[in-house]
Amino acid sequence: MRRVRYYENGGPEVLRVEETEVPVPGTGELLVRTEAIGVTLPMVRKVRAGGLPLPGGLGGEVAGEVVAVGPDVTGFTVGERVTGLCFGDAYADYSLLHTAMASPVPAGASAVDAIGLVRGGLVARGALEAARPQPGESVLVTAAASGAGHLAMQLARAHGAGRVVAAVGSAAKADFVRSLGADEVVTYQQESWGEPVDIVLDAVGGELLGPAVAALAPGGRLVAYSSGGGTVEAYDLLVGAKSVIGFQMALIARNRPQLMERWRQELWELFATGRIRPRVHAELPLEDAAKAHEIIEGRANRGKVVLRPV
Repeated sequence: MRRVRYYENGGPEVLRVEETEVPVPGTGELLVRTEAIGVTLPMVRKVRAGGLPLPGGLGGEVAGEVVAVGPDVTGFTVGERVTGLCFGDAYADYSLLHTAMASPVPAGASAVDAIGLVRGGLVARGALEAARPQPGESVLVTAAASGAGHLAMQLARAHGAGRVVAAVGSAAKADFVRSLGADEVVTYQQESWGEPVDIVLDAVGGELLGPAVAALAPGGRLVAYSSGGGTVEAYDLLVGAKSVIGFQMALIARNRPQLMERWRQELWELFATGRIRPRVHAELPLEDAAKAHEIIEGRANRGKVVLRPV
C-alpha cells in the first residue's frame, strides 16, 4: 500500500509517498480502507515545526470501509463504513483506527461528507458549547472559512444566534462565508471589527487575540480553541468584565464520550435536514499531499481540504 511520511521537518516539499505493507489491527483497532482523509492545520504545523520523532507519519481524520478488526473489538464489523481520528499513518491507502475514536457513517452520506462534517463539526460544536450561548446573542467566528470555522458559523445560527460575523484573512473569502449565513464579514487587517459581539469563537490565536478580545461587548466571552498560542492582557478583561475560555476536544473525548456522541448525532441530524452544509475546498489524490499542505499553509482554503486515495 501507499503512505505519506516525512523524514525531515519543513514545508510541503518534505512529504514523501512510499510503499509499505498493509498494517495488521491490534487490540481494539480497526483496519480501514481509506476513502477520504482530512488535512488539518495542526498537522501541517507539526511537519514544519518538528518536535515529533522522525521519520514521521501524518495523523488526521479518515473515513472508509472496515476491512479487518483486531482482538477485543466490539460494536464494529467488517464492511461497515466509519470515520474517526487516526494518530498514526492517516495519509495512506489503509489506516488503523482505534474503536474509541471511530463512529459509523450513516447510510446516504459519503466518506467526503464525513470528513467535512464530523471532526471539524465536533470542535466547532464544543467551542460553541463552551461559550454557553443564549438565544439572540451575537457570535463572531475567526478563521470563518476554515474546516471548523465554516461549520461554527452555521452551528451558531442553528443554536439561535441573532447575528453572525465572519472574520477572515482576506476579502476574497467574503462571498464564501456569506453564502453560509454570515450577516457581516470583517478582515483581520481592519482597525475595527464593527459592533461588539457577545461571543468570539477563535481558531487563530497569536496576534489576533488582542483584536478578538476588543471585539467583545461588556460581559462577552471568547473561546480559544486554536494551537496558535498568544497572550491576553488581564486589564483588557477586567475593564469590560470579559472572559477567555479555553476549549480542547481531546478532554471531551477522554472524559465525556457520551457528550461527544450526542454532539455527533446532532451534527448528522443537522446535515440530514440541510441546516449544516459542510464544504470541501479541494479533493486531491494521495500523491498530491504536498499540494494539500500548501493550500492549508497558505490559508487559501474555503472549507475542508481532502485527500482521496481511491
